[in-house]
Amino acid sequence: ETRGIPWHRAVIGGFSMGAVMSYAVALGEGRPSPAAIVALSGFIPTVDGWRAELEGRKGLPVLIHHGRDDPIMEVGFGRAASETLKRGGLDVTYLETDAGHWVPPEPLPRLAEFVARAIPAPAVGDG
Repeated sequence: ETRGIPWHRAVIGGFSMGAVMSYAVALGEGRPSPAAIVALSGFIPTVDGWRAELEGRKGLPVLIHHGRDDPIMEVGFGRAASETLKRGGLDVTYLETDAGHWVPPEPLPRLAEFVARAIPAPAVGDG
């Protein structure tokens, strides 16, 4: 018997290139939809042979944070991802702070609330 976190209860997320990989995994063609996406200081990949599958993901919760002073991943990447996903019908929460290429403490309470809403406690017998 295989046990693990069911895909519909998984929040896929990461920072920097981890955010890019999170978009790739969570939005790749033919993949099931996760519970939510958290993308911190990243961008939606633009590589040959891959495209974001937004159809059928209407309402998928996405939290994006990006620092305005990020010298590694310019803030425009976060803004562009937010707009692309909103146009695709995903439920985007976009947070921007004065941070550089790090996650400051200010968005952490929102991030915790976001994850708690995305994966509420399972019902009895819902493993």
